[in-house]
Amino acid sequence: MNNLYPFAMNPSKVAAIIPAAGIGIRMGLSTPKQFFELKGVPILLHTLRVFQQIEAIGHIIVVVSSENCSRVEDLVRNDHLTKVYRVITGGDERQDSVLAGLEALPEEVDLVLVHDGVRPFVPISVIENCLQEAEKSGAAMAAIQVKDTLKAVSSRNVIEKTINRAGVWQAQTPQVANKSLLTEAYALAAGKKDFIATDEAGLLELLGCPVKVVEGSEKNIKITRPEDLILAKAILMESGKDVKSLAKSSRYRSGYGYDAHRLVPGRPLILGGEEIPHEKGLQGHSDADVLTHALCDAMLGAAGAGDIGGHFPDTDRKFKDISSLKILESVAELVSEKGYALLNADITVVAQKPRLAPYFIAMKKNLAAACAVNPDVINLKAT
Repeated sequence: MNNLYPFAMNPSKVAAIIPAAGIGIRMGLSTPKQFFELKGVPILLHTLRVFQQIEAIGHIIVVVSSENCSRVEDLVRNDHLTKVYRVITGGDERQDSVLAGLEALPEEVDLVLVHDGVRPFVPISVIENCLQEAEKSGAAMAAIQVKDTLKAVSSRNVIEKTINRAGVWQAQTPQVANKSLLTEAYALAAGKKDFIATDEAGLLELLGCPVKVVEGSEKNIKITRPEDLILAKAILMESGKDVKSLAKSSRYRSGYGYDAHRLVPGRPLILGGEEIPHEKGLQGHSDADVLTHALCDAMLGAAGAGDIGGHFPDTDRKFKDISSLKILESVAELVSEKGYALLNADITVVAQKPRLAPYFIAMKKNLAAACAVNPDVINLKAT
């Protein structure tokens, strides 16, 4: 389950750069790999939805080719990705694209995360662990230990030697560093003719800056070859995202959820992960998002897994003021571990005011992202 401790970071000082300017020649597709659809959703959009949910990140810069800027801007707008600060044009190399992203960051940003646009399955826990380690150490990256035997091979395809894999790790993203360090590293690289780094850690090595390694995930694959799509579809199935396949199963179960909180002055009104302008908010230990709590209880009930109070008691300080979307993410993971996935949720909010219909689209996006399902699975009503 995901780490539920709220971040102490100021989101306005943390930004993510998502380079996605490649053309994907190795994929052999008629469309760039980042726009290939998995379950009807472009790979890049899967990735952006993950980072939209990270509370510690306040800004997202998406770097794409010039011909795809308007296309990505449409995706961002239609999916209500409110953290996307800018969609900008990248360069010929990944290094050029990330530098463009650095130059486009808001002035107040101190900590910068870089993540490949075609790594859509990065666990939220890996992102948060990288951010926390970089905040403490200055720079951190995700990686996994190499398991296979490694061979050094000559230009004539003859084995020269076996490489000792002890201490050898396979780099992943995210890679996170203080903005000042990255800026200095890029300036140093600019002065070295023909120097091209394949990742940010390589640039920081050039600077002599130590980079801490955070345990990554085998699921955090980079989709660059046709065979990667087979693995990607398997990951979707395993994680419970492919609800169409699960719908063929006879294991249908339904649950019922209900929640109510008192409206009080001095609190924000949060429903479905959206802050609704109103003179009063809901009283509670968490953010008191009754809509999301009711969905959590319904899912837990359907899976025979108790209720929200049992898993996230209001006597536990670590849940104080936590976003209910974080709780929903964990409930969805728990339900998935039991072999179930959300196929349909019909939710009614009983409230005389304020008017909620204008916020339903954004709410559906938030709930769907937390449950890793298509927004069409969620239906919202108010009375």
